[in-house]
Amino acid sequence: MLGEVRAVADVVVDTSEMTVHELRSFIQKTFVGDPSRARMVVSATSFGYKFGVPHDVDLLFDVRFLANPHFVPELKPKTGSDPAVAAYIEKDPETGRFLAKLSEFLDYLLPLYESEQKSYLSLGVGCTGGRHRSVYVAERVAAMLKERGYPVRVSHRDATRE
Repeated sequence: MLGEVRAVADVVVDTSEMTVHELRSFIQKTFVGDPSRARMVVSATSFGYKFGVPHDVDLLFDVRFLANPHFVPELKPKTGSDPAVAAYIEKDPETGRFLAKLSEFLDYLLPLYESEQKSYLSLGVGCTGGRHRSVYVAERVAAMLKERGYPVRVSHRDATRE
């Protein structure tokens, strides 16, 4: 059925004796380049628990223990990306401790995922409404991982929800 496609193909791969890992490695080498130079793409998504937990995250972090800007009238309408909200969250001594431990944990864990040739890793960071603390932490984690050379995507699922 695919005879016409095969006739014009540049590469024909017999996968009958390959494991999924061998096939992935072959495709990487053939079409992308040196697999040892490819970095795992990390997605960091902030969310609010009151809107449900994302179903597609690999690692989930709950930051509801951090100081909550929601109860400060001038900060309530802002997000964790706002400098005033960030300053409020950073006043909580647990913020620095948590980010240091999370950084250490990710420094340990991400290379292990890469050694298993995982291409993508999704992190979820949740707080109550998904507007302040989770946005702040997701942005900090993304910045930290970018400094370490990981390609990072950041999204804030619930930051603008009411």
